Amino acid sequence: MFDFTSPDSWQSIYYFGLIAVLLLLGNTLRRKVPFLRRSLLPSAVIAGFLGLLIKEFIYAPLADPEAVLALNQFFSLITYHAIALGFIALGLKVSEKARYQLKRGQSFFSGLLIVSTYLIQGLVGLSITLGLSYTFMPDLFRSSGILFPMGFGQGPGQALNIGTVYETSYGFAGGASFGLAIASFGFLWAAIFGVIYLNYLAKKGHVKRTETAVDTFNSPQLNSSPDEIPLAESIDKFTIQVIIVLFVYLITYGAIRGTTNWLNGGALGDFGINTIGPLLWGFNFIIGMLFALLLKQILMLLRKNKVMTRQYPNNFLLNRISGFTFDIMIVASIAAIRLEDLARYWVLLLTLGLIVGITTALYMIFMTSRIYPEYKNEATLGMFGMLTGTASTGVILIRELDPEFKTPAASDLVVGSSTAILFGFPVILLVGIAPVSDASTWLVLGIIAVLFSVFAGILLYFNPKVKL
Repeated sequence: MFDFTSPDSWQSIYYFGLIAVLLLLGNTLRRKVPFLRRSLLPSAVIAGFLGLLIKEFIYAPLADPEAVLALNQFFSLITYHAIALGFIALGLKVSEKARYQLKRGQSFFSGLLIVSTYLIQGLVGLSITLGLSYTFMPDLFRSSGILFPMGFGQGPGQALNIGTVYETSYGFAGGASFGLAIASFGFLWAAIFGVIYLNYLAKKGHVKRTETAVDTFNSPQLNSSPDEIPLAESIDKFTIQVIIVLFVYLITYGAIRGTTNWLNGGALGDFGINTIGPLLWGFNFIIGMLFALLLKQILMLLRKNKVMTRQYPNNFLLNRISGFTFDIMIVASIAAIRLEDLARYWVLLLTLGLIVGITTALYMIFMTSRIYPEYKNEATLGMFGMLTGTASTGVILIRELDPEFKTPAASDLVVGSSTAILFGFPVILLVGIAPVSDASTWLVLGIIAVLFSVFAGILLYFNPKVKL
């Protein structure tokens, strides 16, 4: 018989309440503490680090080890599902007329820049961990360096997913925490580089920073189309958006579960069971976004043929859903880090984080000045912020220079990310293949080097803006 007075029945509510309190504290600290306000760190990142410190240094010493384990597992679970729900919400958004008239080929070159940055992050990280595993650190997991484009470029959700696959399927002890630590390091890089670069530009007289930013992208367009459903009818408009997102995620689960059952039946042998299956679960957010895009096309086709007369997805509300899930994801992902798992890797993490971060910064400065010469400073900050944190981090940095979004820098993040899905898919496959064997790790390193050379070459030699 269900007992609503039992502590177990309140456990999830208790954990969600903790995340809510952390977000409130993080937002308060960012608003009231001058240093944090100038740091450009999002409130969710501050909340995540606050939760990590409380969990590791206050809660863990006093609580039962099983309770600490349950809390870590809950944070990891929230991170895993939140990234998928957020991407599904983004995938369902109805295409709108661009705020800026981007030049022809802009999305193509922005996408190439994003993916080439993933490649150089993976190339540097994997080269170093491979070298160390054959010399000074023979026990090091050789493919661990390829987690940098996941943590820096893709964010904490993807870093956790792939780190967990490496940990459970390939024996990388502490792989999940390693991936999450990389993602957290990336947020710090975005903030540190952002502050340094902004101050450098200010001293050079290139920019005049403003104290407040006007967010022109967040005007409440609850009825962007005359054919949209009413705000409140027999069912609330926001409820419809949540239902659609959850419906797509249910289809995603069914597709992944059905495929893995087929693979477990021996369809592709051990490769299907040990490699393809875990990757499908790890890439739940990509599969979910693909189903979201498919559903969006079906709805558009139904409206075009007059089978359906109303437009159900609403961009403003879907943005709110994705923003909520990503904020929750960031807090949970940072708080889910287990410091004891990182004890053996902290020197490696700091060293690799510095090298990969500096490489990313130099590459971004070099490329953006050639690809976006009209607004290179805004593009540098935006792209670097996104490729070490998340898209929202990039927008925060852009707003410090361009509070009214007069340049297309913010739009480049959006259109570039869309194109990057196509170019970046082979990179994700390489991440899954890398840890299979030593030979596959070296093969992946070679392929990454070739792909980076090709993509960087296209950016430099086929972009009409570039002057060599």
